[in-house]
Amino acid sequence: MSDILYVVIPCYNEQEVLHETAKRLREKFQVLIAAKKISPKSRIVFVNDGSKDATWEIIRELHADDKIFSGINLSRNRGHQNALLAGLLTVKNLADMVISMDADLQDDINAVDEMIARFKDGFDIVYGVRSSRATDTFFKRFTAESFYKLMKFLGADTVYNHADYRLMSRKALDGLEKFGEVNLFLRGLVPMIGYPSTKVFYERAERFAGESKYPLKKMLFFALQGITSLTVEPIRLITTVGVTMSSISLLVILWTLYEYLFGDTVRGWTSMLASLWFIGGLILLSIGIVGEYVGKIYLETKNRPRFIVSEFLN
Repeated sequence: MSDILYVVIPCYNEQEVLHETAKRLREKFQVLIAAKKISPKSRIVFVNDGSKDATWEIIRELHADDKIFSGINLSRNRGHQNALLAGLLTVKNLADMVISMDADLQDDINAVDEMIARFKDGFDIVYGVRSSRATDTFFKRFTAESFYKLMKFLGADTVYNHADYRLMSRKALDGLEKFGEVNLFLRGLVPMIGYPSTKVFYERAERFAGESKYPLKKMLFFALQGITSLTVEPIRLITTVGVTMSSISLLVILWTLYEYLFGDTVRGWTSMLASLWFIGGLILLSIGIVGEYVGKIYLETKNRPRFIVSEFLN
């Protein structure tokens, strides 16, 4: 087995942290190469996802100074998941194992050693899993944990407390390439590949510099993307709620008939008005959920490219 490692790092407006990330990864690679754990042909690949700052210029400078650094420049901003996929599929035939991680240095670089060890034990996929969320705010911790629990409830196969820090073998990447959907949620797709996998636990650090690329609005969109990309359970829940509401409405009809025959019909005005508002809101919500799936079908049928690489420095 050869030991060529490529580390793929999606970047969007990461000029504040890029030099430090490159420095720490280069030091880690030097140690791994000296210990003969990875091949000297191993590379660190930064994927520029249409950044508006000097990210691509810095990547070009890093590549010019040291060929251990490579760069992939996308033609335009395609989002984190597409940028990550672009990096993985571009380098998959050049490496024996590929590790994906974020540029903000929150993922523990020292976990790479154990990931490589697990790969050599025969695992095609090694998930980097947070051992705790001590560095998160209460709101961030609550929403993230709720998301994973909701995904599990809806039947989506995801790894709890795992983001996109993982090692994949070339064989696993070949399997990933067979998934052709445009609406990407890699945390759910990778477990579907089915090859032998294991976990490596690590402590996630604070962001080294710059601002988070996932404010609340983007987090909510990402969660919606994940749910609608992996499971049709929300549509099934609509059916369940519809049957339940129909059953309740029969009771309401019987109650209104009773009130009409033996009581004062004006007394039921408030409950009737509340019921109409509730059912109206439920109908709009149901239409919205169905519309989200129809929109995804629309995008999938167009079969547009998920990314376009304009330049590859390697």
